[in-house]
Amino acid sequence: MSDPIRVFLVDDQELVRAGFRMLIDSQPDLTVVGEAGDGGEALERLAVTGCDVVLMDVRMPRLDGVEATRRLTERPGAPQVIVLTTFDLDEYAFAAIRAGAAAFLLKDATPEVLLGAVRTVHDGESVVAPSTTRRLLEHFATTLPGPAAPTPDQRLDALTDRERETLVLVGQGLSNAEIAAQFVVSEATVKTHINRLLSKTGSRDRVRLVVLAFETGLVHPR
Repeated sequence: MSDPIRVFLVDDQELVRAGFRMLIDSQPDLTVVGEAGDGGEALERLAVTGCDVVLMDVRMPRLDGVEATRRLTERPGAPQVIVLTTFDLDEYAFAAIRAGAAAFLLKDATPEVLLGAVRTVHDGESVVAPSTTRRLLEHFATTLPGPAAPTPDQRLDALTDRERETLVLVGQGLSNAEIAAQFVVSEATVKTHINRLLSKTGSRDRVRLVVLAFETGLVHPR
């Protein structure tokens, strides 16, 4: 049996952390390895605590979840961060994704969704549906630096035509199955394209690919 996924909890409400701890520790493949009440404390403790996934609240005193996520994901071998938000289109969720979070979830997500998110993010996949990520980016399109037309970007230089086409479809919110159907290939082939995209563009995850597609002008807000 493989080692359990190590989870670290960051929330300024002790009762919320207690609830998450009870839920996560009830699973044989998950374990809570630590917790903190704000972003500053989290950074201090995570410097000496190994973990795989961080559940990060956004609105906290001293250091909020966005800045904590930014600093944390800049560290070598940083864990994946799932940001917990109150509203589906909270501007903090957008900022957290730009800061390096792998995904975001609503705080009122069901236990099944939360547990599934931890496992999925640990496996390197995207928790947030691509269409949801696209909607979030479109809602805050005015904050994106990307111009109206595509511009040269060295992150795109090494891409093949098919990989660039794949990036556009990812940015448009298509799932792997939908991309496979459009290209008339297997989902395994699409996963290979996406893995190469991640490697060639230096993107941590699929969410970053959506951001890249918007920033470079390959995809435009509706």
